[in-house]
Amino acid sequence: MKRREEMTFLERIYVVEVAKGVVITFGRLIKNFTLHLAHLVGAKQNEAAAASIQYPEERRPYAPRYRGRHRLTLYPNGDVKCTACFLCATACPARCIYIEAAEHDDRSVEKFPHRYEIDTLLCIYCGYCVEACPVDAIRMDTGLHPEVYPPDPRLFIEDKEVLMERTRLLEDLGPEALFERHMKKVQALEKGPRVLEEN
Repeated sequence: MKRREEMTFLERIYVVEVAKGVVITFGRLIKNFTLHLAHLVGAKQNEAAAASIQYPEERRPYAPRYRGRHRLTLYPNGDVKCTACFLCATACPARCIYIEAAEHDDRSVEKFPHRYEIDTLLCIYCGYCVEACPVDAIRMDTGLHPEVYPPDPRLFIEDKEVLMERTRLLEDLGPEALFERHMKKVQALEKGPRVLEEN
């Protein structure tokens, strides 16, 4: 498609274009307002009034491919699968993964992460760490969006224990119960910090 280089006089003064925008905006406003009023009296129930979801009371189901919170996978005996190869940290464009390796004394795997931390304030949730891992030690398949922490930046650094506990919770509760638990926590945050402390 070839773009016109010259604008007409009416297009250059923008009056007509602004008027078109106002008509479209207010037309949609009136349409949605009318539909909401119709829903209040019980009419036009089959027609949706707005596309928004009243989060956290309502939920939109996430796709199975959704890149949610990170977790470290575990062997059946509870050991972390990570071999501290640093490929996830190397692939990370945000440089938000910090690993300190340690060595096993008597096991076939010679290294494991002594410290494994993800700074979620830096993370862009691209999933490169998951793709780079050769042993499927890190995943982002929890189906939950990033955690909401109190306003202390140190709390957004998720360590190895937090990431391992997510796998245990996912296996014990299942994805639906884990999502419901997460939604209750977010609803408590909406009501205020005092409710969150009681739970």
